[in-house]
Amino acid sequence: MSEDKRYFEILKKLESLGNPEAVKGMALFGIKSARVCGVSAPNLRRIAKETGEDHALAQRLWASGIYEARIIACMIDDPGKLSEEQLEQWVSDFDSWAVCDGCCSSLFDKTEFAYRKAAEWSGRREEYVKRAGFVLMATLAVHDKRAGDEKFLKFLPVIEREAVDERNYVKKAVNWALRQIGKRNLNLNKAAVETAEDIHKVDSRATKWISSDALRELTSAAVQRRLRSRKA
Repeated sequence: MSEDKRYFEILKKLESLGNPEAVKGMALFGIKSARVCGVSAPNLRRIAKETGEDHALAQRLWASGIYEARIIACMIDDPGKLSEEQLEQWVSDFDSWAVCDGCCSSLFDKTEFAYRKAAEWSGRREEYVKRAGFVLMATLAVHDKRAGDEKFLKFLPVIEREAVDERNYVKKAVNWALRQIGKRNLNLNKAAVETAEDIHKVDSRATKWISSDALRELTSAAVQRRLRSRKA
């Protein structure tokens, strides 16, 4: 099947599966784009699985500007074929936390640029670009099983630096990154708890929320027990 035919077939599927009521519900949760069809996540995963990996098709789906088409693009693109230019192009297109998180957790964190972009984007001003930096930190902590602790220790000063950002989508991503790093192993847990305690000393609503929520989880009996059993 030609690329053109596959592209229009996917758009036709999205249109047929769309639900206007779902679009309204998604908007309430901050999922807004130029065009949203209202297709469920299981259906998007099914379409992506049926489509298979296809770098060129992913570019066309992303360019459509349709929320669901972009989510599928993130699922079917080949991380080995992504250029740094593509990462910068796509991150500049982010218009919701859902596209940001889906793209970072299913595609960007598998590229050779992931650690560098996490550090770079965390210092950017644009809300979703900055969020992307911290989402990358969080998803790398979960997905990159072979990475040494030093990679994540370098992120902690960045997390502490940016914890004063009051914007909702940023502070939640900062918190997410801190918690995921702290749940990786006992060594990183100790370092993350110390970072959270330092953040808590800063007088702002964002730092108080980020640190309190992170400390609650990272020092919990359940997390400590799991990390000790993992070490054993």
